[in-house]
Amino acid sequence: MKKANILVVEDESAIQQLVSYNLIKAGFHVTCADTGEEALDYLIKEDIDCMLLDLMLPGMSGLEVCEKVQAKFAKKNEKIPVIMLTAKGEEEDIVAGLELGADDYITKPFSPKVLIARIKAVLRRGFEKSKDEGEDQQGIIVADKLEINKGRHEVRLEGELLQLTMTEFGILALLAAKPGWVFTRQQIIDSVRGYDFLITPRAIDVQIFGLRKKLGKAEDLIETVRGIGYRFKSAQ
Repeated sequence: MKKANILVVEDESAIQQLVSYNLIKAGFHVTCADTGEEALDYLIKEDIDCMLLDLMLPGMSGLEVCEKVQAKFAKKNEKIPVIMLTAKGEEEDIVAGLELGADDYITKPFSPKVLIARIKAVLRRGFEKSKDEGEDQQGIIVADKLEINKGRHEVRLEGELLQLTMTEFGILALLAAKPGWVFTRQQIIDSVRGYDFLITPRAIDVQIFGLRKKLGKAEDLIETVRGIGYRFKSAQ
């Protein structure tokens, strides 16, 4: 079986070496980049399965790299999972990164076991997406002018394909499958992220905010239930 290739974008050599050592020990192939420019070059030359991206890079920042990566692969209707490596107190950057399409974040210092668990989780979601696309499934949800194709992991609004992250799609598919049903933030976390993720309710709120922006005129299909969570609007 082909080893997953993890691109580690980190300019601090000690952290880069520590992460690389633990990933190789866990059975991954590792490619390292010291700068954002070098990372973008590797994404062109190599088959990368997941990117660990430090936000505080020299020159091109991690947020700029994330934005360029999402724009590049969105044109091909592809997705490279991105996990941000951040320092404590960088909440604004974390929120910005999630809004740009990053899949998750982990703060320094971090446990190698937790980091590996998160990588495996985003790779698993990507595998499940590929598996679904290879099966002839009829899991299509239609609500107003919105069409959610669970088999192909596609969402269309009035026929136009929306570029959603895997997490955004997972949240939308979860809510839309049971219109009117209220899901707590923790239920959303458990369903979309998995139990090995240390995700806060705040991160779910950020994902919902970004999802609503992408839904545009259909944003009101996702309703906030104050003090509880979210639900998909029931058909009248």
